Amino acid sequence: MTLDNLNKGETALILKVNAPQALKARLNSFGIAKDATVYLQEVTLAKNTIELCINKTKVALRISEASKIEVEKC
Repeated sequence: MTLDNLNKGETALILKVNAPQALKARLNSFGIAKDATVYLQEVTLAKNTIELCINKTKVALRISEASKIEVEKC
């Protein structure tokens, strides 16, 4: 399952980030890395952006970026 498949209010554990090195480094700087727990807080009306909560930090991601992150529901 990927991060873009989560529903609002669900929590998941990141298993793998399948992205180019530049994007992976950017995501890692936000705390989006293997074994991190994320909470899907909001999905925009157009369904093109999601808002995550990671370690008390809010991060907005495009759906195209979220589709590259493999997760497992908690």
